[in-house]
Amino acid sequence: MTSSVQAATDPQPGLLARLSAEALGSLFIVLVAVGVSILSSPAAAPLPSALAAGLTVTVCMLAFGHVSGGHFNPAITLGNLIAGRIRALAAVAYIAAQLIGSVVGAALVYVVVTTVPVLADVRAAFGSTAAGFGEHAPAQTQLAGVLLVEVIGSALLVAVFLGSAAGRRALPSMAPFAVGLATAVLLQFGQVLGNLPFNPARASAQAFFSPSWAIEGLWLFWAAPLMGAALAGLAFRGFQGLSLPVGAAAEPRSGTDAINDDFDAGTGTAEEAAGAGSETTPEPLPAKPANDDARDFFDGKKG
Repeated sequence: MTSSVQAATDPQPGLLARLSAEALGSLFIVLVAVGVSILSSPAAAPLPSALAAGLTVTVCMLAFGHVSGGHFNPAITLGNLIAGRIRALAAVAYIAAQLIGSVVGAALVYVVVTTVPVLADVRAAFGSTAAGFGEHAPAQTQLAGVLLVEVIGSALLVAVFLGSAAGRRALPSMAPFAVGLATAVLLQFGQVLGNLPFNPARASAQAFFSPSWAIEGLWLFWAAPLMGAALAGLAFRGFQGLSLPVGAAAEPRSGTDAINDDFDAGTGTAEEAAGAGSETTPEPLPAKPANDDARDFFDGKKG
């Protein structure tokens, strides 16, 4: 009972704090993932870079997940938006923060690579591990194959995130390990085909420092992951609906989520949302349905 009251009354991080956490986590992930990829030749030995990236995702979720939710990937943010776990404006801000952090991380790698004498052409070094298809893929994988793998892989990654972090019977403390392992095994597969990152922010950051062909093909590494994320988000909503009895209301949000909704909507501070009388009445906040524009839209309540 005491822990419920404490969770309900603790102030929640503001949007600026959450955006900073997303940017910092994205920076860390790209710094390690891209740096290890360039220095370890993932086409010949994909395990080191895939494992490094997966472990970094786990570390960042453990370190910053309690602040922002630990997305660090536009595909995961879109999946959360469609699943009704984040508001539209916050999702756009999250994606912008992820892009900024990823580009800064790639820029730091660029500076480091310029100090490595054996890598005389830095752009070529970035291009050797940049996402691509056809002649620019290690296995010469054609567009259709890359598209299919990116869609399926991103859908699975987003599904793992939603199921482990936001499911009805989820164990949030285990979500960083589930998402990190899923990232590692997907990268192990995708890097051989075409250095597939399953992360549009990482793909964009690396393309900016690669030869021009990487920018020209970047559209695929936004379209395909977002398609997969949308499929996973819609499936997650469907699973939630199937798990409810016929005629039952949607799953109520917890007290903490309710505070987050009020706080994000600007209706007051987190302390006001928690209620001034919580100190004298040792009861958790009553649950209330989510008030989410994305949830209403995908449930058909808005045109």
